[in-house]
Amino acid sequence: MPTDVIRYDLQVQDALRGVVRKVLADAARDGLPGEHHFYITFHTHAPGVKLSSRLREQYPDEMTIILQYQFWDLRVDDQGFEVGLHFKNIPEKLHIPFEAITAFYDPSVQFGLKFEALSDLEDELESEDEEDDGEAIVDSIANRPRPVPEAEKPRPRGAGSEPDMFPGKAAPAEPAKAKAGKAKADDDKAAEPAASEGSKVVSIDAFRKKT
Repeated sequence: MPTDVIRYDLQVQDALRGVVRKVLADAARDGLPGEHHFYITFHTHAPGVKLSSRLREQYPDEMTIILQYQFWDLRVDDQGFEVGLHFKNIPEKLHIPFEAITAFYDPSVQFGLKFEALSDLEDELESEDEEDDGEAIVDSIANRPRPVPEAEKPRPRGAGSEPDMFPGKAAPAEPAKAKAGKAKADDDKAAEPAASEGSKVVSIDAFRKKT
C-alpha cells in the first residue's frame, strides 16, 4: 500500500486540538457560555505538564479535570493552558500542553473529542501496519446519565469541580464546594460523563490511511 507521506492523521489531530484551544481561549476571555462546561483528560507524565508532586503521585498516568464552577486564572496560549482548581480543598495550579490532552468532552451538548498522544501514534505506526475502515468520522461515545443536582442557590460560574472519572479514564479528584457554615466532605461524588444515545465523539483513528 502507498505510504501516507502527508500524514493526514496528524494533520487532522492538530486541527482538532485547535478546536480545544479556541474553546478554552474564548472561555478565558468571556467566561463559560450558557451551560457549557468541559471535561479534559490528559497524560500527567507528558512533556510540559506541570502539577504538584502530590497530584502526580496520585495520578501517575492520566487525570481528568472539570472546568465548570470553581476554577480561576485560566490562561491559554498556542502551546497549552494553565488553570487553578481545588482538589480536596487544596488549591492547585496546573499547566497542560494541548499535546498532552487525550480527551475533551462537553456534557451540556454531548460533544467529545478523542486524541492519541503523538509519541504513541508514531510508535504504533513504526511497529505495525494499521488497518482503517475509514467509514465513520463521528462515533457514539458511551457515557452514564448525569445526576440531577439537589436544589440549591445559584452558584457563580467559575467554581471548582473535579470529576470522579472520564469514560474509560483514571478517576480524578473529587470536587470541593464551599458551603457557608458547613464542612465539605472529601468523598462527595462528582459528575461523570454519561452514556446517552446521540452523544458524539470525533476520533482521530477514522482519518488514518492504511500504511
